Formats: sequence, C-alpha cells, structure tokens
Amino acid sequence: MTLTLKQVEKISKALGDSNRLKILHYIAGKGGCGECSGLQDVVGLAQPSISHHVKILVESGLIEGEKEGRNYSYTLNGGVLNQYLASLRQLETADKAILQ
Repeated sequence: MTLTLKQVEKISKALGDSNRLKILHYIAGKGGCGECSGLQDVVGLAQPSISHHVKILVESGLIEGEKEGRNYSYTLNGGVLNQYLASLRQLETADKAILQ
C-alpha cells in the first residue's frame, strides 16, 4: 500500500519536531514499545505538552497507543514508517529521472 501525499505530509510534519523525534527514539530503543510514564524523562516537558506531541504522532500513524489500566503504552508502527521511507525513495527516483 502506498501512502497518499496528505499522509506523507502529515508524517513529515510530525517528524519535524525534535521532541517528537526524541519520543520515537525512546520507543524504538525500548524494542518498539514504550511506556508513557518514561516520556517525561526523555523530553523534559510537562504532561500536557507530552500529550500534544504523542497525539500528533498517533494521528500521523507513526505510533499506536494502548491503555493498560491507568497507564498508556505506545508502539512504533514500523509498517507506516517503512511506507513513508519508500515514498521518500520514490521522490529520489523521480528526481533522477527528471535530471536525465
């Protein structure tokens, strides 16, 4: 499945913030699944700000949330990330075709 341009745009915007990149690195470093409670130590922001960044990552499809009692854990969505990277590779291929 190929991402639409709108999806690529949404993911690009989500990746355009250093705090969201830190969150993704944290989740990836935890084997692809990280607890919400550990995010405050990673980004050093107040909980409402963390929630805002997590919401953007969830809406972009890069992570998925799961509630476990009163806590949330987040899982990296490798499929969406791979589709995003494939979309970027298509841009590289298209660029080479234009230049030739």
